[in-house]
Amino acid sequence: MNKSEHFWDKTASKYDQVEMKDEQTYLNIIQRTQKHLKLSDIVLDFGCGTGLISNEIAQYVKEIHAIDISSNMIEIADKKAKERNIANISYAHSTIFDERVKKGSFDVILVIHVLHLLEDEHIVLQRINELLKPGGLLISATPCVGEKIFLRNLLFFAGRVGLVPTIKSFKVRNLVDTIEKGNFSIVESDCLKKSSQEYFIVARKN
Repeated sequence: MNKSEHFWDKTASKYDQVEMKDEQTYLNIIQRTQKHLKLSDIVLDFGCGTGLISNEIAQYVKEIHAIDISSNMIEIADKKAKERNIANISYAHSTIFDERVKKGSFDVILVIHVLHLLEDEHIVLQRINELLKPGGLLISATPCVGEKIFLRNLLFFAGRVGLVPTIKSFKVRNLVDTIEKGNFSIVESDCLKKSSQEYFIVARKN
């Protein structure tokens, strides 16, 4: 188990409690995401956590494959889906590079609160592009803490001492450039939350 997986496994039981302090942002993400979904869509939720997004959008799509590196997160997400009788989500402890995930098999890939945590976002975006069908959508929400000097320094220090996983200090321009270099065209880009400079970006596979 790597350091990041260990961190998220430890965090899993408190994850919903912490994230729901910002419930309005989640509702905003769900509403904005929903506008881009069709009932025929096959969706991959990459870094699904405890299913906070997948469980809410399941009714708007055909099926969701939800993956996370934390087995504890997956266990919680799966339990919540079963309690709500949601039958079109398959939760799996896996990575986006799992060879069982076939190229060109998804209409939409969700990357919510993930891009800033990746060691190499360029390789991951290339993989996302491969997994999408022609014209498929990448839907992301990413805090751009590079715009906030104090927050950036605090998170950098916390990452160095192992309190949180290492966090990329994106500025929104860098983030957009990074996504576009992954062979995507931006469809929508908007700031969800001023305090954390969190950006909601939808991009279409070229």
